[in-house]
Amino acid sequence: MKIITDNRDRWITGVALLLVVVGVGVVNSYTLTWGFLGIFYIIGFREALKLYEMESRNLQYVAVLLWGVAYFYPNPDDLFFIVAVVVGAVVAYRRDEQSRGLILPFLYPMVGFLYILVLYREYGMEWLFWLLMVVALSDVGAFIVGKSIGERPFSKTSPNKTLEGVLGGIILATIGGTALSYGMELVTIEVAVVLSALTSISSIFGDLFESYLKREAGVKDSGTLLPGHGGVLDRVDGYLFGAIVMVIVARAI
Repeated sequence: MKIITDNRDRWITGVALLLVVVGVGVVNSYTLTWGFLGIFYIIGFREALKLYEMESRNLQYVAVLLWGVAYFYPNPDDLFFIVAVVVGAVVAYRRDEQSRGLILPFLYPMVGFLYILVLYREYGMEWLFWLLMVVALSDVGAFIVGKSIGERPFSKTSPNKTLEGVLGGIILATIGGTALSYGMELVTIEVAVVLSALTSISSIFGDLFESYLKREAGVKDSGTLLPGHGGVLDRVDGYLFGAIVMVIVARAI
């Protein structure tokens, strides 16, 4: 198929990442999962600093420390609010222009990674696979449908995205995510439909948000680590929004 041959590097990298993720999932070790996510988190944090034009080694040290604390801390999602209080105190104390943006890399991408870890800790590896399936199908569906029949632009932030592609991705992810979660007996089918759809929609906007950051920074990709995809944030942007929504909605339901 032309759509595959024209994007060979993208497909190869995607399949390789999927195999690694499946391997981590099969082992299902908290330490391994925390470490695997941590590698992506630290690289993604560094990429975010560049997008925010905030080259700071001290912030990277803080990011590493926080991920270390998250390993032991019972509620990792609380760590952001601790950081927010500290950053607020620093901004108020310094009262300078440079300090005002300190919260940004902790808001994105740190919060998303913390919620992925929370999803695993509170609900188990099956839910991580559910998240993986929903976001992956959203991406694949939007890509294939958009390339095939997409005509109407979805947002000026990302001109290559089409409304048809976005809708195709959401529909495919909702069907696939519902079938997976129902098959694993995670939730009722009604809850599965709602969670899959909302997670898919949020992942679409996670991807859009990262596109916004890149356009503001004037770069094509967040990095060059992953051939065909760019950087870590280019690959996990949908998961960072999707995990937050999945956890919050799951807790509410």
